[in-house]
Amino acid sequence: MTIAIIVIIAVLVLVGLFVWSQYNALVRLNERVEEAWSDIAVQLKYRADLIPNLVETVKGYATHEKEVFENVSSARAGLIGAGNNVSDAAKAEGELSQALGRLFAVAENYPEL
Repeated sequence: MTIAIIVIIAVLVLVGLFVWSQYNALVRLNERVEEAWSDIAVQLKYRADLIPNLVETVKGYATHEKEVFENVSSARAGLIGAGNNVSDAAKAEGELSQALGRLFAVAENYPEL
């Protein structure tokens, strides 16, 4: 009977160690996900911070393209306002990419830029 108790205790200890190690692995993975998202958010903010300089550079050459500049500014504000919400940031990034595409098309019309 004592051998059975020792075996049961050993199995319980092994199961406990397994659960503990899996929990720690999940915590580490969660931290990596949060770190990766933080890195993405930093890059998106950096990109958004560069937009005003680009707009000012192009604005002097294309004053009649006001709608394009307003779209870029609006999309940039949406990206900055998205914060840490992944779905909002992804949507805002898509809108910003579209607005920048239109801005680059305007810039192509002015090769002296």
